[in-house]
Amino acid sequence: MESVHTAQIEAPIGSLRLASTSLGLAYVELPHASGRGLEGWLRRSLPGTRCDEAFAPNRVAAVQIVEYLEGKRRTFDLALDLRGTAFQQAVWRALVAIAYGETRSYAEVARAIGKPNAVRAVGAANGANPLALVVPCHRVIAADGSLAGYGGGLELKARLLAMERSLSPGPRLL
Repeated sequence: MESVHTAQIEAPIGSLRLASTSLGLAYVELPHASGRGLEGWLRRSLPGTRCDEAFAPNRVAAVQIVEYLEGKRRTFDLALDLRGTAFQQAVWRALVAIAYGETRSYAEVARAIGKPNAVRAVGAANGANPLALVVPCHRVIAADGSLAGYGGGLELKARLLAMERSLSPGPRLL
């Protein structure tokens, strides 16, 4: 039976729960997250798995996530254990390809994975992303540029996007 090692960390946005397997980081729970949280993810993705509280297997992920939230890191260098359908995996790969400080619409992500008519399915896969922050689902917005859906709430999504935009290189108005 596989083990899942969990750890709770304090970050600039609040308390986060991390879960790792022997393959890598598998789940990040945001503060005030909507949905079923870690327990729901475990029931869906790893039923019958034994959990233990262990910071050591989550140490590298914890450091990198805090660095990201402090504006000191733009990309992650972590082993990941992303569990999902082939379609979800394709969406999540497309999310990782969205550069720091940039956004894409759900329709743009659908086109990027070769499924231009799967906009709603892209939204569902985005919402099922178990690795918030690391797989940057917060970078996906509505076609009209408005913020839509985020497991950590729209206020956090806006805060993350504003942080990234403020720290991104690019033309600045004087």
